[in-house]
Amino acid sequence: MNIIDPQPGQITQAYLYGFPLVFNLDQVTRYVTDGVGANPAAPFNTFSHARALAGPADTFVTINNDTVYSMAQIDLSVGPVALHVPDTGGRYYVLQFVSAWTDNFAYVGHRATGTGEGEFLLVPPTWSGTADAGTTVIRFPTLVASIVGRWAVASDDDLPVVHALQDATTLTPLDPDATPAGLAVPDTGVPEELAFFEKLRIWSQQFPPAERDEPLQQSLAPLGLTAEGPSPYVGLAADVTAALVSGLASAKEALHSALVSGHSPEVNGWKLTFHAFDYNLDFFEVGALDDDRFKIDDPKLRIVERAAAAIGGLWGNHPYEAAYIMTYVDDRGEQLTGARTYTLRLDPPPPVRAFWSITMYSVPDFYLVENPLGRYSLGDRTPGVILDDDGALTITISHEKPEDAKAAANWLPSPAGDFRPVMRMYEPDSAVLDQSYVFPAITRVDSGPGSA
Repeated sequence: MNIIDPQPGQITQAYLYGFPLVFNLDQVTRYVTDGVGANPAAPFNTFSHARALAGPADTFVTINNDTVYSMAQIDLSVGPVALHVPDTGGRYYVLQFVSAWTDNFAYVGHRATGTGEGEFLLVPPTWSGTADAGTTVIRFPTLVASIVGRWAVASDDDLPVVHALQDATTLTPLDPDATPAGLAVPDTGVPEELAFFEKLRIWSQQFPPAERDEPLQQSLAPLGLTAEGPSPYVGLAADVTAALVSGLASAKEALHSALVSGHSPEVNGWKLTFHAFDYNLDFFEVGALDDDRFKIDDPKLRIVERAAAAIGGLWGNHPYEAAYIMTYVDDRGEQLTGARTYTLRLDPPPPVRAFWSITMYSVPDFYLVENPLGRYSLGDRTPGVILDDDGALTITISHEKPEDAKAAANWLPSPAGDFRPVMRMYEPDSAVLDQSYVFPAITRVDSGPGSA
């Protein structure tokens, strides 16, 4: 297939549409080959368990510091896979199921299915068999998908109990001799600068999108993205390659703008990204709510939000499982920076049915930040915090440790440079989602050394 005169607007459309698939499957590859931070590599259909809370070594976008992760990359080319979960005795946990296109299509755990022992059968999209009595079937929209497991941990002393629960959570292919097909391999002759297009081409064919997105995918045919067989990106004319590369650079800028500006409402500098992960309109298995309150109905906005959610917080939950808000700015509308000191007064703290936390991330990578206290988040389970006399909680945010004892107890360390805190509320109360609970601004206390 010949690619002739690729247009910038169409390249941007292709990038926003395909970024979640490519970015997600690159992370799937990391997990099965190298592992990520505290999660060691594990082959398809096998759990990889982190044994400690995440830290700066875990270079994954907006990773949480509230729970330990149990991750599994599932490849149902082998046929159905049995999932067993143990009785957690009321402990919060969630197994979130994420398709190749990043749709959250099922949940198992505290909110969705309870904390008792359970049996589930994970099946391919076209499976037509029957499951044993007492087994819940979870039908996958794509042959490859991820299980993102999170286990609440109260303290390091709590870890042995959680480790036992992790080890009792198992995956068993019904056909033990079947070999996972894995991901299609990009043509090695494609120049590195065109690798995105090649990955999108082969992976979108291997894992077809939702039916509603098929016309959009077909509209990208002039870019070579529907071409079968040999890659159309090998041996391209120099001017065509240059046009694709230039268009890709502009598309990346468009995605960055979508991430920073976003379409979520903003209150006191906080972006209320409750609905940033509501782009799944088609696939609802156990625990996933088929509810119009949690659906982005604007077709163009849905594509943009899905891309922004992937780069800003891959594998984030629906708001009924965990609600996220984030901010880049202080009460004066200026970028948060370690050159200054801030406070955040929560009066009262956010209402939740599970727990809440605020976690510190660097900009622009959105990684956890090394600090002498080894504290990467602060929340309602943080030991030693001191409440105000009226029951409110005042958090101090700064790069240097505060001298005041109370401020030091409630200190959330920041990096020296720019940063972005994220607040998570697990199983949030309706007051959070309907915005009757109002989040206060992060207030600048001083200008910091060398600042005006």
